[in-house]
Amino acid sequence: MSLLKLKEVLDHEMNCRNNECELSSDKPDPLMVAKRYNDETVALICALFAYGNAKQIVKFLDSIDFSILTKNDDIIKKELKHHYYRFQKPNDVINIFLALKRLKDISSIEEIVSREYKKTGNILDGLNILISTIKDLGNNSKTQGFDFLVGNANTNSPYKRYMMYFRWMARFDNLDMGLWSKIDKSDLILPLDTHTFKVSGQLGLLDRRTYDLKAALEATENLKKFDPLDPIKYDFALYRIGQEKNLGEIIKKITSN
Repeated sequence: MSLLKLKEVLDHEMNCRNNECELSSDKPDPLMVAKRYNDETVALICALFAYGNAKQIVKFLDSIDFSILTKNDDIIKKELKHHYYRFQKPNDVINIFLALKRLKDISSIEEIVSREYKKTGNILDGLNILISTIKDLGNNSKTQGFDFLVGNANTNSPYKRYMMYFRWMARFDNLDMGLWSKIDKSDLILPLDTHTFKVSGQLGLLDRRTYDLKAALEATENLKKFDPLDPIKYDFALYRIGQEKNLGEIIKKITSN
């Protein structure tokens, strides 16, 4: 498969997808809720709950009044006492809101991430500190639902939801919000989910057959061949190709003369 042809097709797909029409009731995505608030804390909550069916994710997020992040703990507990989503019971939802409200009171998420990131240029170092901070501020909640939502630091997980969040924050175009200035978009890692994992493998962007962090890093390095300064600009297009089951059509375009 020609790399030049692959780049040409992916550039076309990326440019076609780079518009807000891709975020609608017909094409639901948690990013559409995050953009409504244009706030790093709200966006992180949207990203953390971004697993499962996209329509159900957006329905859940739309049921929340995010202004409670500025309220006291008792109001947060009262407002969220009936909210649950898949693995998260109401207490898990309450705990993530309380943790991020406390974080908001002491620092910005960007500052916490960038402080460690700047030391090494590795976004994973910033991520590990963020995860540890959220767990500390969540009173070290030991529930399975909270642990699944926040994740664990220093694992071989691809950290899809966090990498998607970093994409939203560090990039700016018609989709991504670009609220941060301290993270270089060239250091972002592909938010590898089941769709992008399959598509990346079929397109020759990925040889690794295990869905893990190493696979995300490999795909990212290959995307840097197309744009070393902004490799993750292709993420949304790769995701939609897989979600819409257009992979066969894309391969035909790449292999045609």
